[in-house]
Amino acid sequence: MDIAAFRKRFPALVDSDSPAYLDNACMTLRPDSVIASINQYYSLNPSCGGRSVHRWGLSVSQTVARTRKKMASHIGAENPSEIIFTPNATHSINQVAHGINWREGDVVITSDREHNSNLVPWLKLAELGVELRTVKSHDDNTFDIENFENICAEVGNKLRMVSLVHVGNLDGVEIPVKTASKIAHDHGAIVHIDGAQSVPHLPVDITDIGCDLLSFCIHKMLGPTGMGVLWGKEHILSELEPICAGGGTVTDADKSGYSLKEIPSRLEGGLGHYAGISGTEAALDFLSNYDMQKFAEQEIRINNIISEGIKNLPNVEIIGPESARERGGICSILLDGIDVQNAGILLDEMDSVFVRSGLHCVNQWFNDKGIEQGSLRASAYAYNNDEDAKRFVDSFSEIIETLSR
Repeated sequence: MDIAAFRKRFPALVDSDSPAYLDNACMTLRPDSVIASINQYYSLNPSCGGRSVHRWGLSVSQTVARTRKKMASHIGAENPSEIIFTPNATHSINQVAHGINWREGDVVITSDREHNSNLVPWLKLAELGVELRTVKSHDDNTFDIENFENICAEVGNKLRMVSLVHVGNLDGVEIPVKTASKIAHDHGAIVHIDGAQSVPHLPVDITDIGCDLLSFCIHKMLGPTGMGVLWGKEHILSELEPICAGGGTVTDADKSGYSLKEIPSRLEGGLGHYAGISGTEAALDFLSNYDMQKFAEQEIRINNIISEGIKNLPNVEIIGPESARERGGICSILLDGIDVQNAGILLDEMDSVFVRSGLHCVNQWFNDKGIEQGSLRASAYAYNNDEDAKRFVDSFSEIIETLSR
């Protein structure tokens, strides 16, 4: 990739004093075309889709339909109607968790390094008699597929759902979801994948993975905030009860009851985020010009520079496997005796290096290990260059050497 040319498409990176932005696991930056698309909606086409028949309304409806089709293509789905637009990945997962007609005694399996968004919705089902089981990872945070298979067999015909993070936001470690999906299906389970950290960074094909449901968000893939996606097989989505009903979700309603529309409308209650959908289309158009595998390779390269530059510093431990290749674009660092929040603030103040510090919404993993303050996380995207990585290494090394004296 021509990283220098790529960076010029991002207004936040064009100034000479732009930051070394390494907080991409939280949110990516937006290219100029995405920003322009959002502005164009509000300035020239500010209307509703699926309602008004004037030219503005029809134009918005066409934008929604196009974007749905492009999103389906991006993840290898054949049916655009299986693409549900949501406010975020958390909403998508909650729609699955609270849209299913559960039976008392049903079991859900997750990993022990899930984002709270793929943990709490399943925990809330305890009031319905649904049990949550977690798969303990290996010591280096890689997925224990043998342990997973044993738990599936142990649960037997009570296994209803397997919901796994594809790539961990804690450590960048990828779960072999294709293998896990096959095992889960052999035990009769539905498979949901949290793709919030994979779809923006890797080539993801739902047919190849073999999952039944996939949730992800757009603000991590160069698009606007307030936009998420739930993909699912038609027969599964069509049986979900909407958690946000009304408006365009019904064909008819009166005081005696209501009848729901077919997907996707039945699961898209309320006025759509049309500016967000416009920005999502622009993000998909932008990404279509690039090879996602090259994105992944660039992120690994940046992570390798960071990891090699800090791994021998005192009081520093990188979470996950030693090789950056097994952690994608994420370098999450435990600090012994040094406050991670202070380290994050100092990185900004010293050389405008932007990272994330804290628990990263993976409380379960940190609590299990008795780590209260969390970690310092540097996370790359394809627009990060060698200079960004070196700025982090130099500033972080100075902070550690000073505070470790």
